[in-house]
Amino acid sequence: MEWSLTHFWLILALILGLAELTSGVLLLLALGIAAALTAVLAFTGLSFEWQLVGMGAFSGVLVPIAIRWIRPRFSPKGVAYGTTGTGVEQGRRYHTLKRDFDGATGIKVNGDFYRLRDETTGATDLPEGTDVIFKQFDGTTAIVQLDTHKEL
Repeated sequence: MEWSLTHFWLILALILGLAELTSGVLLLLALGIAAALTAVLAFTGLSFEWQLVGMGAFSGVLVPIAIRWIRPRFSPKGVAYGTTGTGVEQGRRYHTLKRDFDGATGIKVNGDFYRLRDETTGATDLPEGTDVIFKQFDGTTAIVQLDTHKEL
């Protein structure tokens, strides 16, 4: 059996597809599908330059589709990745938590623990379960304000 460019593109598609199993962002899968489609171009006898153009065109179409429309369908409901720190959490109420290993006080925003600091007093150690309102981030520290309006 003689190796050809068709085999190269198919092997590349397989490697990219297997590598997708380690990442889970669907980028490598889209590139793997583009490589498989490029193998079809190689099988039809197009020159290597046109195969590269085809790979670029297939990638340019499939990667945005995979990232923008397909990946969000596989993400957990209610999680907006990449929004933490952009201000969408401002004004929301949180309950303070104590971290197990060092006793630090903080809040969980989108599942991530952030140490806190009171906006008015500068206190960093509040009782667990204290209602606070998130104001902003200062680096990785959540600036909060005590919630004085308790719901009945």
